[in-house]
Amino acid sequence: MVFARRRAGVLLHPTALNGDYGKLGHAARQFVDFLQQAGMSVWQTLPTGPTHSNLSPYQTLSAHAGNPEFIDLQELFSTDLLSHQEPADATRAELLSRAAARFQAGEYTPDSSINHNQWQHFLAAHRNWLDDFALFMVIRDRYPDISWPDWPEPLRCREQGALAEYRHQHHDAIEQIRFEQFIFHCQWSSLRRYAHDHGVLLFGDIPIFVAHDSADVWANPQLFKLDANGHPTVVAGVPPDYFSEHGQHWGNPLYDWNAMAHDHYRWWLERLASQREQFDLLRIDHFRGLQAFWEIPAEDPQPVNGYWVPGPGGDFLQACLEELPDLPLVAENLGLISEDVEQLRHRFRLPGMAVMQFGFDGSPDNPHLLHNHRREDLVYTGTHDNDTTLGWYLSLDDHTRHYLHRYLRISDGCLQEMPWPIIQAALESVSALAIIPMQDLLGLGSDARFNTPGTPENNWLWRLSDDAQSLADVARIRELLKLYGRCSNFDQ
Repeated sequence: MVFARRRAGVLLHPTALNGDYGKLGHAARQFVDFLQQAGMSVWQTLPTGPTHSNLSPYQTLSAHAGNPEFIDLQELFSTDLLSHQEPADATRAELLSRAAARFQAGEYTPDSSINHNQWQHFLAAHRNWLDDFALFMVIRDRYPDISWPDWPEPLRCREQGALAEYRHQHHDAIEQIRFEQFIFHCQWSSLRRYAHDHGVLLFGDIPIFVAHDSADVWANPQLFKLDANGHPTVVAGVPPDYFSEHGQHWGNPLYDWNAMAHDHYRWWLERLASQREQFDLLRIDHFRGLQAFWEIPAEDPQPVNGYWVPGPGGDFLQACLEELPDLPLVAENLGLISEDVEQLRHRFRLPGMAVMQFGFDGSPDNPHLLHNHRREDLVYTGTHDNDTTLGWYLSLDDHTRHYLHRYLRISDGCLQEMPWPIIQAALESVSALAIIPMQDLLGLGSDARFNTPGTPENNWLWRLSDDAQSLADVARIRELLKLYGRCSNFDQ
């Protein structure tokens, strides 16, 4: 469905939206309206799970749960779970607690999604992860300064008597977590319906690895390479590449793929199914890790001292597509990509990625150059890990900048036009789907960069200004989409 015709979309994580009460209500619908007006038909986000204090959506507390910070409290007014006056005198946590108490007591006005029947359906459909996640979060709140391997042994080792007692003692707090996930699910489902009604598809992102301090690893330690106390023996990362000259030490625990294969990758299948509920298209971040992953000894923080280890490859993908035959996957094939990785991707006919910023190294064989793009792939001006296109352009040396000008047939005095020549080139590409970060559509510089790989500070913080969408040149965007056959409602 997504690749049946040429499309264009925008990369914007919901955390960048403006919303006084949250992200999934008016702010998100307003952004969908902008996409429709501009002729865009895809909204790509980053992972939507609850984050640690570093705010990275690639290191979440759960591979299934939604981030409760996205919940729009204003959307709860219509069901009387909250009143219009309450946000003025309470914190967000207090407001969600009041809403949960009213819901459990039946003191609200049900609607089509928030009602007792939908609640029971949600609990039954998500029991495979929800109960463990809620318990994990409540225990974590009791021990906020340590990760789960340092919890008291009965809780760390998941002794059933200790867990049952904890559930009994903290019933209300557990119900609070489950309620928040229910409301996230309802609001996301509502947003997805609104997007579909406006011709917009939602495109999500699945990190190949999960955070060590997460409900996933605590609840399934047998599926990861851990020692007897729950600590990783080896961790994930990447060797030096064009994202980071020293490589990256991510610190995620690595899967025991042999253990996962014993039940035909059930944990992964459940993870993919829960994300399929939210999105029309899914990108597997660091797809190359399925063919081979960079394993770093846990006691050695230097990425350069890691080594390649074979991944599950075709056996894993075959199991996924047999269980979920309509699974719409995209492979993130950036970084150090060997021929066997591309062979795996092509074997399963998975779209890959071309990034305009990576194309200008002087080689005519560079796969990111316009003339080497493929119809079945996606083209980006840049990703969330890149500088903005304007910031990147300003950082180029004279030789590379001149090469770019020659390739795109633009004059040396084009600075005032940047980043539009790069955007136009991406839209011109033969690739069926072109994705433009919102920062590029606004012509923003390096101060709007969302993430710098390998650096722990000042990431994931950029936000749209109050007038950002009105500053975007909707007419210009729409005209370019029409010109290149990507406009969502343009009669081809």
